[in-house]
Amino acid sequence: MCIPDDKGVSDDTYGNLTCKAGRPLTDYFPKSRQKMMFDKHVHIDPEFETFTYGDPTSPKRSLKGLKPGDLLVFYCGLQEWNETDGWNSKHRPALYLAGYFVVSCAGIATGFSTEVLKSEFGANFHVRHSSLFEEQKERLILIKGGSDSRLFSKAHQISSEGIDRAGKPLKVLSPEMQKVFGIFGGVNSIQRSPPRWVDPTFVDGAIRYLGQLE
Repeated sequence: MCIPDDKGVSDDTYGNLTCKAGRPLTDYFPKSRQKMMFDKHVHIDPEFETFTYGDPTSPKRSLKGLKPGDLLVFYCGLQEWNETDGWNSKHRPALYLAGYFVVSCAGIATGFSTEVLKSEFGANFHVRHSSLFEEQKERLILIKGGSDSRLFSKAHQISSEGIDRAGKPLKVLSPEMQKVFGIFGGVNSIQRSPPRWVDPTFVDGAIRYLGQLE
């Protein structure tokens, strides 16, 4: 998944990265912004080639408690797009499941040996750039997915629109998905959120649901 890299550490940009169809990612911006976005640096995290994820921000710190065999599920914001019209204004952006890791190991970067960092996390953006790693390692959460981890072949919508206390639109877990994942301890918002933890009574059903997705 592409994340803006404001520091310009990454060699990847919206202009030199391509989608599965072979088109540069800039093609999916409005024409008025394509030139401006061409040289914007991005980094890929999580990456689904060797299944690693790294995050140095405090909201993700709780992920260090993940255990082998746990599932870490990733979702992202998407909007319908087609060749003729570009972004479909009739369908507002929504949140979609993208894939998941079956966790192999997780923890703070400084808790892993140099050998493990190289062998298990060497493809991760935060690890392979040494200057960035030195700056972030004391707070960097790293998660490695096992061979059963998956990137879905298509996205699966999980959100519907609610409103916040100020009456503004807010992405919440849809009623259908509440039956699968529960309501996360009563906090149903999933927009720009810290990790949400599935209640134990929903775990088995959630695993079955994820396992049958394409």
